[in-house]
Amino acid sequence: MNQNISIADRTKALAIRIVKACTFLNEKPGVCRTLSNQLLRSGTSIGANVREAQSSQSDKDFLSKLEIALKEERETEYWLEILIEAELVDKTKFDSLLQETREVGKILVTSTRKIKDKINKLN
Repeated sequence: MNQNISIADRTKALAIRIVKACTFLNEKPGVCRTLSNQLLRSGTSIGANVREAQSSQSDKDFLSKLEIALKEERETEYWLEILIEAELVDKTKFDSLLQETREVGKILVTSTRKIKDKINKLN
């Protein structure tokens, strides 16, 4: 993915991919539908929290929203790993989605560290 894209745009694109993956999963019977619901909630929440952070009232508020986005990213990563490792989905089809989720996580980790450093320097 293009490295110049904003985190808000990147997480929105990820959410769209998650929605499409969940649409595919919902066509399958049984456990896939249950996991799809979990994946849909966490995977779309990442971008929603990043977007909410853009309207934060302080650095601490901004950090809080990004940390929630990071938690949601980790949950999304977990559900994708479960789907792949339980062989409920074709690994080749879901690997790129898992990789993008992990890349977003790395960006969020870096961002939260920078904000924490900024807050600590002000205190």
